Amino acid sequence: MADKVFDNNQVSIAGEVVSEFTFSHDVFGEGFYILEAIVKRLSNSSDIIPIMVSERLIDVKQDYRGKFVEVLGQFRSYNRHEENKNKLVLSVFAREIKITDELDEDVKPNHIFLDGYVCKPPVYRKTPLGREIADVLLAVNRPYGKSDYIPCICWGRNARFAETFRVGGHLQIWGRIQSREYQKKLSETEFEKRIAYEVSVSKLEYLEDY
Repeated sequence: MADKVFDNNQVSIAGEVVSEFTFSHDVFGEGFYILEAIVKRLSNSSDIIPIMVSERLIDVKQDYRGKFVEVLGQFRSYNRHEENKNKLVLSVFAREIKITDELDEDVKPNHIFLDGYVCKPPVYRKTPLGREIADVLLAVNRPYGKSDYIPCICWGRNARFAETFRVGGHLQIWGRIQSREYQKKLSETEFEKRIAYEVSVSKLEYLEDY
């Protein structure tokens, strides 16, 4: 059963390590740490992806900056309480991790597959330049009754298609994880630069409604 559930959330990430490990949290004495990697896009721009790693998988006291990392895992979310509200925090949860001096050409640098359920009405819009976009929030089940809530962005024809999805609809998507900087307004004069993470959808399949 557990293996079947893991099949519904699969991520492959490969890129250059750009941070040291920072402590995130522990579960029953097992420490989890965040490592950041810069992952190149085909367009020559790049994304900075946070990777959640158990101290039991790798020596988290080492500084791997400048080396490369290859990760197989899942895209996971949790709610962090801040400023009297919950913030959705996303990271790649590493099930396998390898540090290398150079990347294997056969490794997919940024690929994700998700199988889940639409949990909010999709939001369709057009950019000032006329590009069609739809935001879809996907609930992806984990074992033991938990779920991850993954923001996904569809483009063009996929965006028009996504606008028709109903809450509870069963959806499979393929794409890549992307990072996006934005300005968080703290007051009338203060702004803070933050990074949001989402899945850029390249292919999707709408299976059924509940």
